[in-house]
Amino acid sequence: MLKFQTKLTALALASLFAVGTAQAAVSAQEAAKLGTTLTEFGAEKAGNAAGTIPAYTGGLTKAPAGYKPGQHLVDPFASEKPLFTITGANAEQYKANLSPGQLEMLKKYPTFKMNVYKTHRTTAYPKKVLDAAKKNATTAKTENNGNSVVGFEQAIPFPIPQNGVEVIWNHLTRYRGGAAKRDFVQVPVERDGTFIINRIEDTLVFPRNLPNFYKAGEDENINFYFYQILKSPVSVSGNVLLVHDTLDQVTEGRRAWQYNAGQRRVRRAPQVAYDSPGTAADGLRTTDNYDLFNGAPDRYEWKLKGKKEMYIPYNSYRLASNKLTYKEIHQPLHMNPEHLRYELHRVWEVEATLKSDARHIYAKRVFFVNEDNWQASIIDHYDGKGALWRVAEAHNIQYYNEMVPFYAAEALYDLQSGRYLTIGLTNEAEQPFVFDFTPDRANYTPAGLRRLGVQ
Repeated sequence: MLKFQTKLTALALASLFAVGTAQAAVSAQEAAKLGTTLTEFGAEKAGNAAGTIPAYTGGLTKAPAGYKPGQHLVDPFASEKPLFTITGANAEQYKANLSPGQLEMLKKYPTFKMNVYKTHRTTAYPKKVLDAAKKNATTAKTENNGNSVVGFEQAIPFPIPQNGVEVIWNHLTRYRGGAAKRDFVQVPVERDGTFIINRIEDTLVFPRNLPNFYKAGEDENINFYFYQILKSPVSVSGNVLLVHDTLDQVTEGRRAWQYNAGQRRVRRAPQVAYDSPGTAADGLRTTDNYDLFNGAPDRYEWKLKGKKEMYIPYNSYRLASNKLTYKEIHQPLHMNPEHLRYELHRVWEVEATLKSDARHIYAKRVFFVNEDNWQASIIDHYDGKGALWRVAEAHNIQYYNEMVPFYAAEALYDLQSGRYLTIGLTNEAEQPFVFDFTPDRANYTPAGLRRLGVQ
């Protein structure tokens, strides 16, 4: 069994932190651990010594009884009860397995608690993704001081990461299917619990995962194509954002366009990056807060702190249930904790510190990235004075109907204002995520924006 320590030796750190002009892939001998002591995607296959994290046995690949294709997911763990509950009163007892942001929320908000359940390692991938991850271990590498990645297929370029930025690239390129479409809500919540519902449709298309979509000469540097259509409220209905997200955003920056329905005009949107205000978020997130983190990593120095066991949102099927309303989920200061599920999982800890010559409202971010699905599950954000500012959570879920790990929702809590934002809830939508649609390339061009806005 591989053993990881939160504190690595000084010698190991020196090699892990070094991200030069190009970072080489791991050796064939090191890569041979994939599928043996490590899973094909790089997680420790064994459970922990305490037995509180089980061994990985293939994940959740079959739908539970009662699930019907095209409908909301059925909770396979609905009958389980919490093992224990973490509150502000007993938080110190569990602080070794909490982020500073989680600990602050527990102490700051008497109504916040964390119901901790039995751990289930449900993440599962198609065989093509597993095969690609094993191959990537010896072929993928970063270039441009860690700001681009080359030599990988499908997803997970660095199943055995050697430094912090490689962990982040695994998050940025993690497997989310070939194409994903969802009708969801983004909800800014005031301190008193009042909120506004923004209804949104968005799609993600990963050309490297779709041979029939991929176009040679155009898609080599594309991570994903993305469009977002605002459906309501009326004041923003019909506005569309289009993004071509690149794998090397320093040499070839992210390309973005916006269609304004009121003006009926399409414009380039170079500001859709970094810390520019996020769409319809009422000032509660930056552009790169979406998906917990997205975009170029070039403004930060990345440090791999190690690996640890942590209570993170996981198997959040109850939160995704169509039996819940948005009103039942959103309450003052934080989401209703009765609908949230936390489990103990291993995470990679990565610290991002703003470069001295760079600008961003977050001076430091600390990422906790799940070892199984490579999703950033918790991110603590610090302001320019070093104070803890915002805490982001991804409520992980396995879409067993499509073999896709994703999340039921993401939340971003502003500890300084008492406001928060949720993104991705689909409880009141007719159909949640759709992973099997065939994308039309015409919809991912500036010319296609106007048509999308008037649909």
